Amino acid sequence: MKILMITPYLPYPLVSGGQIRTYNLLKNLSQKHKITLVSFVREAREKDYLENLRPFCEKILIFQRRKAWSPLNIMLAAITPYPFLVSIYLSFSLKRDITELLEKENFDLIHAETFYVMPNIPQTNVPVFLVEQVIEYLVYQRFVEGLPSWMFFIKPLLLLDVFKIKWWESHYWKKAKRLAAMSQEDKDFIENFDKSLTVDVVANGVDIEYFAKTKRQKPKVPTVLFIGNFKWLPNRDATMFLVDKIWPQIKVKVKDARLWIVGRNPPEDILKLKTKDISVDGDIEDIRLAFGASSVLLAPIRNGRGTKYKILEAMATKTPIVGTPLAVEGINIKNAKEALVASSSNDLAAETIKVLKNPAMGAKLADSAYKLVSSEFDWKGISEKLDNLYQKVGAK
Repeated sequence: MKILMITPYLPYPLVSGGQIRTYNLLKNLSQKHKITLVSFVREAREKDYLENLRPFCEKILIFQRRKAWSPLNIMLAAITPYPFLVSIYLSFSLKRDITELLEKENFDLIHAETFYVMPNIPQTNVPVFLVEQVIEYLVYQRFVEGLPSWMFFIKPLLLLDVFKIKWWESHYWKKAKRLAAMSQEDKDFIENFDKSLTVDVVANGVDIEYFAKTKRQKPKVPTVLFIGNFKWLPNRDATMFLVDKIWPQIKVKVKDARLWIVGRNPPEDILKLKTKDISVDGDIEDIRLAFGASSVLLAPIRNGRGTKYKILEAMATKTPIVGTPLAVEGINIKNAKEALVASSSNDLAAETIKVLKNPAMGAKLADSAYKLVSSEFDWKGISEKLDNLYQKVGAK
């Protein structure tokens, strides 16, 4: 089949969950399909990564995304019905070029990765397959609700923008011929939101062979690992929750413990968390090094639905996991079998302390988690499921 895939980022380098997902799907699907990739880039130097994608694509088109806080984005969000998130990706030149592509080439389907790229797709008879990596309006709604009380003056404007995200997100759910979510929980949420919709689950995966090569070594001191790209708001929230509420309780019981925060694009408030017991690493060369040198992955995620790559990668590297129900959502993890699951800061601290003080228990959890991730979350199997959906969406 001839597929036009549109993404809000270039699927390389592999530094974010979305990039990891799209890259692995491209790599596997290119064996059966001819794919034209259309992606936004943020910086000119990203052109250097195109050679990493050419083996999987018939053609690649890139478009410069405006800086998030550019005056044009603010103006578009203010004077059009679109929310700020959609305004960032509105591109008249992209819409024109996609129109020309559709006129010249006989595509069987359009794969849109995230709803906010869809305003750039012109009216067409080519069926659209929309993949929602996360339910965006819920993420932003939680963020606005969590703002401090002194920001009361801006909350009404932000809540209006959340309302606009919700409206357009659900609008494009209906406009797509077929819709996919990352987890059963997101599928159920969308179908309950609109009874007319039928949603497929195309979960995230992990490169088992790559992560299984991780060299595990006992750290010199008990080491708690947190991983997350800090452009994603839920990771910032989880980090502050960990440092403010959970970490002090762990230090009381495990006095020599170290907290290792790893993630791209750490903002100033995250960098300021550094102490003699807390390190912040924003540019680790190989994420497997972090997993291999840690005692436990702690994922106190409180916002943002969908399958978390940090959890899948920890499972594939046999790193014990402690996390919230939201952190392990969509992975079929059973508490006390593949991971320790808790919600409150007290319970998350207590479960982490258990693993730090009982490495044998942590190893048992990690072995069970590895068996689960190997059997259900390999990219090859997930790509086959997506291929079956392509056949249904693109059937003449």
